[in-house]
Amino acid sequence: MAVKAWSIVRPPLAASVLLAGQMARAIYRDDLPSLDNQDPSGVFGSPEAPPLTIVFLGDSSVTSPGVEPLDASWPRQIAMHLADRFHVTAVSVAVGGSKIGDVRASQIDEALALRPDIAYLSVGSNDALRATPIARFEAAYGDAVDILHANVPAVGLSGIGDLGTIPRLPELARGLARIRARAVDRAIARVALEYPRAVKSNAWDVMEQMFTVDSTMFGADLFHASADGHLAFASVGVHVADRLVEVWQDEQSTRS
Repeated sequence: MAVKAWSIVRPPLAASVLLAGQMARAIYRDDLPSLDNQDPSGVFGSPEAPPLTIVFLGDSSVTSPGVEPLDASWPRQIAMHLADRFHVTAVSVAVGGSKIGDVRASQIDEALALRPDIAYLSVGSNDALRATPIARFEAAYGDAVDILHANVPAVGLSGIGDLGTIPRLPELARGLARIRARAVDRAIARVALEYPRAVKSNAWDVMEQMFTVDSTMFGADLFHASADGHLAFASVGVHVADRLVEVWQDEQSTRS
């Protein structure tokens, strides 16, 4: 017997709408503080070292709301990690709350204008939590990576962690958030496989293993990662950065 299309689409759609509604209620809580976005841009290392420019695109995972000190943010941790070998110019064009469509519309051109050696894209959590269809996300994400890969020697892709660990979410929403986040992370992984100069991080294991057992990983708003949380992400990100430098150097050798 033929299965009606709506019977296949309706359950995932209903779950996404439910999660979006739960998210809206979780965001507008007057009993929790609102943390300001920040700019992790900076210059690191000796001016005598070889220059390296990294641009970070994405959402509040880059803009590090409430992280103190800001040097604990994972973008700065990556920049400082590489500063022992390079004179690193790190520039963030990220905007808190962005989804992949926002990155494509307003961040990529700004990033490319900087002519970076490495681009690092960290986006997808808002798409997971705010009901962007996975197929639509993957197509838009693939389009963004395609543009970056064509214009930047090395491209870092931040995976999505287990969003079901977010304490600010109601209990019902956490299971849905986990499912949606896993689907988005797998979509990012599929895109990454298409591009030889793209390197994806594994944020999932970090959140699953560390954020579930240590409440200090979240900030005062119980939503964004704290300084400790950023340092946990950085423990993975620095290895991705090392690989990106290798890709960049290999690309330089090929072009010379």
